[in-house]
Amino acid sequence: MSKGWQLTLVIVLLALFALFYKGLWGDPHHIPTVLIGTQAPNFQGPDVETGQTISLDQFKGKVVLLNFWASWCYECKVEHEDILRLHQTFKDHPEFVMLGVNYQDKLPDAQKYLKDFGTTFSHVRDLKGQLAIDFGVYGVPETFVIDQEGIIRYKWVGPIVGEVYTNLTQKVITPLLNPQSPTTTS
Repeated sequence: MSKGWQLTLVIVLLALFALFYKGLWGDPHHIPTVLIGTQAPNFQGPDVETGQTISLDQFKGKVVLLNFWASWCYECKVEHEDILRLHQTFKDHPEFVMLGVNYQDKLPDAQKYLKDFGTTFSHVRDLKGQLAIDFGVYGVPETFVIDQEGIIRYKWVGPIVGEVYTNLTQKVITPLLNPQSPTTTS
């Protein structure tokens, strides 16, 4: 092997090692999205429990939290109590709406999940997976916050628990609902 090829091989191996190292120590929940700051895709679909049509259009002028979940998802079960607590915290604010988006699930399984774990808000079925594609969902759970103008302001991949819950409530939702109040910093 010539010295030129050896040098090229060393450079390629170093580059691969650097990528591996960065991936090993990076935040696995941080998956950047190009959708932040863009208009949220409109959607409509049947409610998991009632079958009535739910559309994003019906919530114009409100802050909308979308939480993609599935009955087969372990991390969805981990976050479920905090998701209910989050809804309880903001449900009485007239400009707040929370929607679950049931992803790649069978209807009876989704309905049993909601019955077993409880729910206090509506859940739309993503029948063909198009809603997940439109929002660039990689898996579940994933959570988005859409502002009153219909602009995506926040995305989180993974369960909404602990510090993530605190950040979402204090630094994302509260400032959107009360733009004149100062935000809490940590």
